[in-house]
Amino acid sequence: MQIALPINALSMSKKILVWFRNDLRLHDNEVLVEAIAKADEILPVYFFDPRYFEATSYHTIKTGAVRAQFIRESVEALRQALQSFGGNLLVLHGKPEDLLPGLVTAHNISEVYHHREVASEETAVSTHVEDLLWKQKVNLKHIIGHTLYNKEDLPFPIKDIPDVFAQFKKKTERDAIVKPCFLTPNQINFVALADWGTLPELSALLANGEASNPVINSIFKGGEQQALQTLDELLHFPESNSLKKVDIVAKLSPWLALGCLSPREVYWKMKHAETSSGSKPFFKHVLQGLLWRDYYRFMFKKHGNTFFKAKGFTQTVTQAVADEKSLQAWKTATTGQPLVNLLMKQLNETGFITNAARLLVATYFVYELKLEWVLGAAYLEERLIDYAPASNWGNWANVAGVGNDIKLTNGYGFDKQLKIFDPKGMYTPTINA
Repeated sequence: MQIALPINALSMSKKILVWFRNDLRLHDNEVLVEAIAKADEILPVYFFDPRYFEATSYHTIKTGAVRAQFIRESVEALRQALQSFGGNLLVLHGKPEDLLPGLVTAHNISEVYHHREVASEETAVSTHVEDLLWKQKVNLKHIIGHTLYNKEDLPFPIKDIPDVFAQFKKKTERDAIVKPCFLTPNQINFVALADWGTLPELSALLANGEASNPVINSIFKGGEQQALQTLDELLHFPESNSLKKVDIVAKLSPWLALGCLSPREVYWKMKHAETSSGSKPFFKHVLQGLLWRDYYRFMFKKHGNTFFKAKGFTQTVTQAVADEKSLQAWKTATTGQPLVNLLMKQLNETGFITNAARLLVATYFVYELKLEWVLGAAYLEERLIDYAPASNWGNWANVAGVGNDIKLTNGYGFDKQLKIFDPKGMYTPTINA
C-alpha cells in the first residue's frame, strides 16, 4: 500500500534565513543556534552592502582598504567553516532590503534571523527590512548578542543605565552575570542552492583612489580560527613577556568588532585559565576592555544618534577651526609632533594602534590642532581595522568634552595623554614586536 504525500511536501519544510552581519563565527552564535534548532533547513547569507564602502560627508570613506580586506577574509573564513558542514554561505553584493524579499520568496523562507546592531544606520536597515518582510507575512527575529552581558541580565533597564562608566562597571560586575556560551553546532542542514555567489574583489569594494592602488600592511588575518588562535596565545603567554601580552590583548579587538570572536568566549576561557593555572594580572585589562565595549553599545542603545552630533550632549557646538592644512597634516602623519606622526603612520599602514595611542592622536587633534572632533572620528572610522561605531564615536565624543560621562568629558588633554603614553619622553611604540 502506498501512502500519498502532499503535493508540496518538500516545500512545507521550515526554512530560516540566517542573515550574518557582525557575527562571523560558529561558536557562541545565538542566531545560528536558534535557527538550526527551529528550522529543517537554514540559508546563511552575507551581504556586502555598498553603503559601507562609500564616501562620506566628512571627505573620508566609510571603510578603508585594510578593514575591507579583513572583512573579506572573515567572510571567506565563515564560508569555509560552513562548507565543512556540507553547506555554504550565500554571498551577495547589494543592499539587504533590496535582496532579502526576493530571497524569501524564491526559497520559501519562513523566518529571517539576525543580530541587531545599535548604531543608527544599521538599525535603520533592520527596520526597513522588517517592514518589507512584514508585507510578506515573514518575521524578522532580532537577537542582541554582541555584548559580554545581555541587556536583560543588567541590574537596570536600558533607560536607567548609569552614564558614568565607573558606576556602570561597579554595579554590573557586582549584580549581573555572564551567561554561558552557546555551543558550536555539530550538524547543520542547508537549503540547496546551485549558485552561492562569489566574494567581490577588494578593488570592487573600495571607494576613491584606494580602489586602484590599495596599500595594505596589516598584521591581522580575518576569520574565526585566527581569532581563537590569538586568544589561545594570549591565555598561554609567559608572565615574563609583559609588553607582548599587552599587544595581544589589544589585538583581540579586530575579531571582536566583526564578531569572529565572542566576548563571552574570551571571558569564559579566561576564567578556565584562572582555574587551571591561576589568575594573571593582564586578565583584568581584558575584562576592562570588554566592559568598555559593552558600556558604549548600551550608551548607543540608550541615547541613540547623539554621539554622532558635533555638539554631542552639550547645548552648543564646540569652537573649532576649519584648517584643511592641519587636518591633512594629521591624516598624513606630517604634523610637528613626532610621536603623533609615528602613530598616525602606523594607523595608515596597518589599520591598528592601541587605545592609548588613539587617545593621544585624538587629544592632539582636538586640543592642539583645535579641529572639529567629528572629522577625526570619521577618519578613524575609515582607517581602523577594528572599527565599531559605538566605541569609536563614543570615545571621540568624550575626548572632545561633549560626551555623556561627565567624569570623562573634562579629563582629557594632550600633555596629560603624552605623559601617560610616553612618561620618559623616549618610548617608540611598535605593534610588530
